Amino acid sequence: MEEPVLVRFYAELNDFLPPEMRHRDVQKPSSGQRSVKDLIESLGVPHTEVDLILVNGRPVGFDHLVRAGDRVSVYPVFESLDISGVTLVRPVPLRDIRFVLDAHLGKLATYLRICGFDALYSNCWSDEYLAFVSATEKRVLLTRDRGLLKRRQITHGYCVRETSARLQLLEVIGRFDLYAQIRPFTRCPRCNVPIQVASKQAVEDRLPEKVKQALDEFYTCPCCNRVYWKGTHYEHMKQLIDRIQVGVEPGSQEA
Repeated sequence: MEEPVLVRFYAELNDFLPPEMRHRDVQKPSSGQRSVKDLIESLGVPHTEVDLILVNGRPVGFDHLVRAGDRVSVYPVFESLDISGVTLVRPVPLRDIRFVLDAHLGKLATYLRICGFDALYSNCWSDEYLAFVSATEKRVLLTRDRGLLKRRQITHGYCVRETSARLQLLEVIGRFDLYAQIRPFTRCPRCNVPIQVASKQAVEDRLPEKVKQALDEFYTCPCCNRVYWKGTHYEHMKQLIDRIQVGVEPGSQEA
């Protein structure tokens, strides 16, 4: 009888495993010609969450064929730490982070845009189209659907764990170490394009009377032509972003 393959997952990759398989060696039968990618995903871990695979202490790619008695160590994505000198499984980490989000993460997409991040979203895009956009535009695919992340076409993706949009925002910014890249209120939350400074004269016919009398600083979206100003909603979002930038959990209450 052939020796089993021993597989061990590290750090947050254990989130995808049942409790009895976490933080320990998992034995899998060594049957037939099987790639290490297929082995990893058969245990429930999407390949997009993996950045380094060691087989018997040596780095390998996803196509490496597993043999009887192999010891497989699987490590998570290191977006904030460049390990391209030792890993063979992924392209170089994305330094200019851009996102595409699935249909269930609309509020997170809005929050990311408010923080200044390029975040594509539509509630009518198919899984096939999301994978295509992620692959061709080199965008990190954010989703809570593990099956979607297992598509071979996708190279950069992340399975969002939290359910509250505010906590999802904190999770994503922390996971990809984006604190220094936050540029609040520079994108249209609706259209995802950079907003532009507008003169009061150019937009005054679209302003509420109280705003017109109280404020002089305005912005417009060149796509939807919406006008923005620093009102009550701005102050609430600024408080949220300030807390996130210092790593303080913003709480689960939705805006």
